[in-house]
Amino acid sequence: MTMKIADLTFEPLIEEEAIAKRINLMSAQLNADYEGKTPIFIGVLNGSFLFVADLIKQVTIPCEVTFTKLASYYGGTTSTRKIREDIDLSVDISGRHIVIMEDIVDTGNTLSYLIEKLKLHSPASIRVCSLLLKPGKLEISIEELRYVGFEIENEFVVGYGLDYKELGRNLRSIYRLIS
Repeated sequence: MTMKIADLTFEPLIEEEAIAKRINLMSAQLNADYEGKTPIFIGVLNGSFLFVADLIKQVTIPCEVTFTKLASYYGGTTSTRKIREDIDLSVDISGRHIVIMEDIVDTGNTLSYLIEKLKLHSPASIRVCSLLLKPGKLEISIEELRYVGFEIENEFVVGYGLDYKELGRNLRSIYRLIS
């Protein structure tokens, strides 16, 4: 079933049930890896808000949650490569275990920028948990990327927090652009 969002047409890529199942597995792994620790989960807004909410509901270890806001798309279908920072962290991360929560990693430029910025505050560790990864588009190797929900082709996607012109974030599944 196709769907029109603004001026583009999309088709289903990853169904809601598959997302829920994968998040369940990812949260179990995070619970095991951070047992005995109290990590800070840092969601990267706006796209990660649904992913963070659904994953955190299944995290059983003590943890904190905060958000930052970075952007490089500005309503289009490709990255501008110019990173805009809208919200800075307001928590002290020195000596803490950090898990960055991303909706999607494509080029890796925005994520690399954030990791380098966080390293200046001397955290105990930094790991990245991303719902989606486009390995074919990755330009920068991200050694901190340890948890990936789904690897996808280099295609534009919306839904489950991801948007096109700020629309489509509320969709329960993930849809890909039809060329």
